Amino acid sequence: MLRILSGIQPTGTLHLGNYFGMMRPSIALQDEGDAYYFIADYHALTSVHDPDLLRANVRGVALDFIACGLDPRRCCFFRQSDIPAHVELAWLLSTVTPMGLLERAHSYKDKVARGLDASHGLFAYPVLMAADILLYDSALVPVGKDQKQHLEMTRDIAQKFNDRYGNTFRIPEPRIGEETAVVPGLDGQKMSKSYHNTIEIFAEEKVLKKKVMGLVTDSTPVEAPKPVENSTILALYRLVASAADVQQMEQEFMNGGVGYGDFKKRLFGAIWEYFAPQRTRRAELERNPDEIDRILADGAARARQVADVVIERAREAVGLR
Repeated sequence: MLRILSGIQPTGTLHLGNYFGMMRPSIALQDEGDAYYFIADYHALTSVHDPDLLRANVRGVALDFIACGLDPRRCCFFRQSDIPAHVELAWLLSTVTPMGLLERAHSYKDKVARGLDASHGLFAYPVLMAADILLYDSALVPVGKDQKQHLEMTRDIAQKFNDRYGNTFRIPEPRIGEETAVVPGLDGQKMSKSYHNTIEIFAEEKVLKKKVMGLVTDSTPVEAPKPVENSTILALYRLVASAADVQQMEQEFMNGGVGYGDFKKRLFGAIWEYFAPQRTRRAELERNPDEIDRILADGAARARQVADVVIERAREAVGLR
């Protein structure tokens, strides 16, 4: 059966970019194969340095993911740090990973340029990501365009290990499609907590409306036609509204006579309605906190069964057994 793997960092409240970029495509893959989804709390340590906040974020991600449709009965859902083999395998892989490969990582350069500490953890992020993927003999990894290079690096690292020690790891294939397209944020850049431009999935109604009404737009007057291309309002509306409603808004953009404020109000209403069932489900889960602990514990036990086999294979390959 096709083994699928994907992870998400608990670095804050999940937003529309997380949902449409990673969560929704991953949930759709539950029926395509043997799906493994994890909360990447080891990775989060490069940017989250408050232990209480990290614990809260992990629980928040679990609540959000399950509320949005992840079914623990149809996949394996677990916390990365419950499987210490992730970091052991990362060390084994680091011994075959060329420095030049890591120095070419776009993500590292971008994050340092935006003020993150240039730590070894941030620099070696692709090695831990490779361990995450290879530890489960993953065949398919759904990634966004911004993670494509890291998946290519995973393939390079796995091949270098196999070349040195024999055929130890399966070489994974990426899935990069429209479902992982970049979701624009409040300022038109990619929606990201790093850019402080996010729209949270489960924000309170007033908070959500204030954020949407704060979307950056140009100065086109109400009566004039408005550009359809590269419109953040339209890009977000296409994600949450019906095809007919999207077509109507596009036509009104081109006709003129409607202001950006009205379009933003319509966008807010569509987002609020789209996530109404998920909000109800999340509230139910919050009333039963032990259920989240049970789901993560069960997922870790299932993940460990696979991870133990692969890490033992890697230990034997390098001579630790």
